[in-house]
Amino acid sequence: MSEAINLSENLHPADPQRFADQEILPLFAELRANDPVHYCEESPYGPYWSVTRYKDIQEVDTNNEAFSSSAYLGGIIVDDEIVGDADSEFFISSFITMDQPNHGPQRKSVSGIVKPDSLMSFEKLIRERAQKTLDSVPLNEPFDWVDKVSIELTTQMLATLFDFPFEDRRKLTRWSDVTTAEADSPILVDGQEGRIKELMECLAYFKALRDDRRGGSNFDLVTMLANDPETADQSDHEFLGTLLLLIVGGNDTTRNSMSGSINAFHQYPDQLAKLKANPKLLGGAVSEIIRWQTPLSHMRRTAHVDYELSGKQIRKGDKVVMWYYAGNRDEDAFENPNDLNIERKNVRQHLSFGFGIHRCLGMRLAELQLKILWEEILARWDRVEVLEPPERVLSNFVNGYSKIMVQVHPKA
Repeated sequence: MSEAINLSENLHPADPQRFADQEILPLFAELRANDPVHYCEESPYGPYWSVTRYKDIQEVDTNNEAFSSSAYLGGIIVDDEIVGDADSEFFISSFITMDQPNHGPQRKSVSGIVKPDSLMSFEKLIRERAQKTLDSVPLNEPFDWVDKVSIELTTQMLATLFDFPFEDRRKLTRWSDVTTAEADSPILVDGQEGRIKELMECLAYFKALRDDRRGGSNFDLVTMLANDPETADQSDHEFLGTLLLLIVGGNDTTRNSMSGSINAFHQYPDQLAKLKANPKLLGGAVSEIIRWQTPLSHMRRTAHVDYELSGKQIRKGDKVVMWYYAGNRDEDAFENPNDLNIERKNVRQHLSFGFGIHRCLGMRLAELQLKILWEEILARWDRVEVLEPPERVLSNFVNGYSKIMVQVHPKA
């Protein structure tokens, strides 16, 4: 690994296969130690900087004057193709790919859905669905946790947030997967052309819902977007971008935290035993799982100005990738960061939700869903046994699982 780092212009940390093969964390550790602000001169995504230390990531993430999120500069993902070209037919923009002053008002248009009183109103429904879903899985025989539990629970919640036809809710999962997939991923049919075709179907579906809800007063995301003055007249690329932001944000982060929690406690049974002995530790356990898993591996920015970061000279227009997954495993920020420790004192300072104006809008809802899920697991089962190595998503953005075969063991 050290030899590769010495050839810095040839090292491509964003290679999605490194993530699927779980080779990325040792590489991040080497980068933090030897080249924490690393320049990749040539890659399928073009040249880019990798920022791998906690303090440097925080510096970039909170400096919106020096580092832009604008879709017109490439957006928030290292792969520009996912956002599209502003001069082409396919281009998506949303408040997460906007700078101030446009960002704030558009974000505010949907922020009411996750205010504290809204979360309280959702709690009973989340619990009922968690109970029903867990009670429906087979006992003493293998099943795929990702499909039966993680996807099912997050998709049901997304359908509620959008007031989306419940029978079509798996479309939301599909559109989320298509949005973030690599161009050569087996998920996509016909590569980028296939991605665009499916996302245009998503746009058409939601435009019909939006038209139907203009002038309405229901409490759902589509109604909010249709009637807020800041978003009522969004262009197609803004409306689609906002939808995909909310779908991916509501699906991938929670879904992969739910799956990651099973993998985490399987690897650290001592921490599960500690939680079972003292369920009051669940709040900290939820944050620690989200840190340990880091459901979104990175966010990207584009330099607005020349900027020096930890001795490296970043030029205006350079692509800068903040590796949250690396920052959450920074030895200078977290003691024994590769271990799961549900009593970690500073766990709420993890990077998984970002910092600054783009801090995750739905983070409290994600935490609530994971907390309730584990309350219900602890109430009925002794443990969830992982039967074989989890299958990973081929992605440098979504740090996720495509399949985890498990068997549940009820309480004696």
